[in-house]
Amino acid sequence: MREGQPHTIYLKDYTPPVYQVETLNLKFELGDEFTVVTSTAHYQRDPSHLGNTLLELDGEDLELISVQLDGRYLQVNQDYRLTPEGLQILTMPAQGSLEIVTRIYPQKNTALEGLYQSSGNFCTQCEAQGFRKITYYQDRPDVMTLFTTDIIAERAKYPVLLSNGNLVAAGELEEGKHWARWLDPYRKPAYLFALVAGHLKHVEDFYTTGSGRKVTLRIYTEPHNISKCEHAMQSLKRAMRWDEQRFGLEYDLDIYMIVAVDDFNMGAMENKGLNIFNSKLVFASPETATDQDYINIESVIGHEYFHNWTGNRITCRDWFQLSLKEGLTVFRDQEFTADLHSPAVKRIEDVRMLRTFQFTEDASPMAHPIRPASYMEINNFYTMTVYEKGAEVVRLYQTLLGRAGFRQGMDLYFARHDGQAVTTEDFLAAMADANQADLKQLQRWYDQAGTPEVKVTMTYDATAQTCRLHCVQSIPATPESQHKQPQLIPLQVGLLRETGADLALYLEDQPCDGILQLTQAEQSFRFTQVPEQPVPSLLRNFSAPVRLVYPYTEAELIFLMKHDSDAFNRWDAGQRLAMRAFESLLLDLKQGIPLGLSHECVCAWQVVLTDENLDPALRAEALSLPSETDIAEQLRPADPAAIHQVREFVLTTLAKALRLDFEIIFYRLQHQGVYQIDAASMGKRRLKNVCLAYLGHLDDQAVPALCAEQYAQANNMTDALAALAVLVDIDCPERVAALQHFHDRWQHDPLVMDKWFALQASSSLPNTLQQVQQLLEHPLFDMRNPNKVRALIGSFALRNPWHFHAADGSGYAFLAERVLWLNERNPQVAARMVRPLINWRHYESGRAQLMRGQLERIQAHQGLSADVYEIVSKSLATA
Repeated sequence: MREGQPHTIYLKDYTPPVYQVETLNLKFELGDEFTVVTSTAHYQRDPSHLGNTLLELDGEDLELISVQLDGRYLQVNQDYRLTPEGLQILTMPAQGSLEIVTRIYPQKNTALEGLYQSSGNFCTQCEAQGFRKITYYQDRPDVMTLFTTDIIAERAKYPVLLSNGNLVAAGELEEGKHWARWLDPYRKPAYLFALVAGHLKHVEDFYTTGSGRKVTLRIYTEPHNISKCEHAMQSLKRAMRWDEQRFGLEYDLDIYMIVAVDDFNMGAMENKGLNIFNSKLVFASPETATDQDYINIESVIGHEYFHNWTGNRITCRDWFQLSLKEGLTVFRDQEFTADLHSPAVKRIEDVRMLRTFQFTEDASPMAHPIRPASYMEINNFYTMTVYEKGAEVVRLYQTLLGRAGFRQGMDLYFARHDGQAVTTEDFLAAMADANQADLKQLQRWYDQAGTPEVKVTMTYDATAQTCRLHCVQSIPATPESQHKQPQLIPLQVGLLRETGADLALYLEDQPCDGILQLTQAEQSFRFTQVPEQPVPSLLRNFSAPVRLVYPYTEAELIFLMKHDSDAFNRWDAGQRLAMRAFESLLLDLKQGIPLGLSHECVCAWQVVLTDENLDPALRAEALSLPSETDIAEQLRPADPAAIHQVREFVLTTLAKALRLDFEIIFYRLQHQGVYQIDAASMGKRRLKNVCLAYLGHLDDQAVPALCAEQYAQANNMTDALAALAVLVDIDCPERVAALQHFHDRWQHDPLVMDKWFALQASSSLPNTLQQVQQLLEHPLFDMRNPNKVRALIGSFALRNPWHFHAADGSGYAFLAERVLWLNERNPQVAARMVRPLINWRHYESGRAQLMRGQLERIQAHQGLSADVYEIVSKSLATA
């Protein structure tokens, strides 16, 4: 074991805190070079612990100035001890007031945890363990207290002083300074603490709750961005209204504030009453934001607001329970978006992301249950598994209990646990008790990693008019366990007649709602009163996060694409049809057989493309083929070059065969008048731009001119960026001119320039890696800014698999170099950037060894952070 190697923390070792904190008073004296923090905490020992007891406080990168206990200064080594992990008070009485004064340096804080500066303004990020970089404290979620925060700063530089709760006092001081006091009336853990100070402006609105309380709403930002906050404000009001109507939950403070900052490791943070957001998830205008940006902003605004109850009022007992708040709140924001827009399109989008990223994570060395049993670095478990799979597990409750039953469970959960730090078992118990249901087997979803596979076969007895579905479930081995127990899996099914109509379902002659409950490794279900051999529609609406295996024929998939009444399964049939084509084409390519796509497949896509009864957004989704990443994960060992070749072949073949249909739809939808951000308008733009993307695969001189025309005439960023996305893959003068025009127009808007960086990093042109390396030196690129890193380096590694997986390993070496640079400055971002390398075993041997070599290079680096070390070491461990 290497010296300094991080140690593993286990759920089984959890013990409650010996001391709780009755109140915590914080005073911040903000300065240009350093900040002095004075914390005064009133501690109360658990009565079960007798005598003077050791009090262990977390602390990191702090300069300790003084410690007082009940007014008496303590002496180092006599009364307290400093350790690598923090501060130990050696003889803490049953109750006492502990004042600790520390000095910190926010201006030098490049990790963006704790208190730091962004564009000259102070802000905080304390989840998961950033508070220990502010003062010595029990930085754990099950220590909840009442916070009072005093902020002192120079008025000219920092006229706005914000913290959690309600503003209760403010005033002027000598030497041009001023102060503000904020009181949060609700107990919270330290990870929800927030502070912001700076030269900011705000937009203000009001919301009246269902009980008649008037709440002030404010969004703070730097003055030049103040005009881009209206959509975020309206999204907030929609979220507040939705939460009252759907779950009966009202906001509980006098004011709700959002602050947008440019430098932020995550998307946003739900600090009580003072949400701090990555600016990309606040700012929007038709000229600068795409339709997807608008949707993302609404979703994340809702997500952080919904945390007020599912995360803040009820929080996690420990970080192993992270999905208790995140999975539940992701589910709530998914339902919010679905209720306001298209439920079918939202479901498809969520499942597409789950399959692409979370299923991949489940198959990686970093596979973990939604409630992991251990971790080295908690920042590494803010994952797709905890968030997105966690949301799917919450959805299981609603599928099994119905929407009304789920609401009953939520009501009981809030009634039982308001103001507490709880566990996933508490949530499961509330759901079960409220519905008098046996849900014990759902606990396995929290404890077992891996994506379950459900194999289904069907037999039909024409004489008895019965149809039997035989189901076998299994979960592949993952690092934490080789042997898995059967899950409770709701499998929603339908049986389709030859006409495409749904048959009425009778399970053993009893009416059935179509939701089968799989509880055993093998089960059979017999449907009766089935007058003809049906085509099964399985896992409707993606009723559980599993891989479904069924021996569909090509004809059956085409039939489902045309007729299935379940919108998700109609889309999914197309995805399965495409994946089957890719598998066949890859085999033909390997054997040197000329590539070809069947006439029946082309006609199936044409039916979807031209079906005017379908929502345009749904048609656009159905026309979007599985990505190269999706193909690589399903068809292993993956050869990225071959995958790129066959996928391009399919896109080009469809573009040629359906050119007339694509052009007719494109031109019909091209001019929609004034830009609108409603769902219908967004759907039409999405379908139009999917058609343009297909046309972009034609080897036709007219295509660059068509894209250039749309780019020049676009009255919104969605259309402009869609045209540019096609041009970046074509070596032509129009590409050069459009990229330069975009740069010149938007060079003063950092968020828009992130799109410019991302587009070029995703290009399929041969010199893309060299272009990315040149862009690292661009004056507007900053490796210290997480958004810039994600836009350029993240886009290359995650959205450009053909070039990232170059056979010579140049893409891997490029990424490793950037990871090592980030490791020294922002370990959280470094850990996220290294993940494209971890599934090296999924690729053909040549690339696999090159990927492994770069992981070994990173692991050998002296001073490797715990964040990066955990991921790399697990990736290299013997399978």
